[in-house]
Amino acid sequence: MAVVMQIRARAADDTYSTARRADLVQLVDGLSQESRRLESEVSQLEQTKRDLATGTDAQRVAREQAQRRLDALQVLAGTAAAQGPGVRITITDPRNKVSVGVLLDAIEEMRDAGGEVIEINDRIRVVGSSSITGSPGALKIDGQDVGSPILLEVIGEAHALQEAARFRGGLVSEITSAQIGGQITIQAVDRLEVRSLHRAEPHQYARPAR
Repeated sequence: MAVVMQIRARAADDTYSTARRADLVQLVDGLSQESRRLESEVSQLEQTKRDLATGTDAQRVAREQAQRRLDALQVLAGTAAAQGPGVRITITDPRNKVSVGVLLDAIEEMRDAGGEVIEINDRIRVVGSSSITGSPGALKIDGQDVGSPILLEVIGEAHALQEAARFRGGLVSEITSAQIGGQITIQAVDRLEVRSLHRAEPHQYARPAR
């Protein structure tokens, strides 16, 4: 049965109430960095608005802004290659215990921590509509075999991504638990290149509004 990331909601639990203080400090630090990134983005948008309002080279500014927006949307949709800093996570699953739910949790944790682009095993681009199917040892993403070990390359703020994975009860805890008995390594990388692309299926019913 397919699990689609767009419609999965993470259930609230008692993780925060039982977490160690050090874990919470790390989480807050990651959130603070994400907040600073968003503030910078807002500042850039406000500057663009001022440039357009002055009328100075308004058409050029509008074109550049439209191109930046298009580039961002293509990266988000997985239809364009991407590069940037991030983390490389390798999951070894000798007992074939990593399930659909575990892999989905890993992807969601990276997205929640600010992961902007995710690639699996150098060939599978993960997007919002990607579906994970199969069974432990025979997982598939969008119909493509995942295989083992599982390599996740995530573009985003490396420190925030690392801390999210290491947060108690998170990805590292889950993979190394007695239930799964796997191993996991996390490496911060200054420059990742993601070249795999997601082939978007044409809409059957939706058309642009005019």
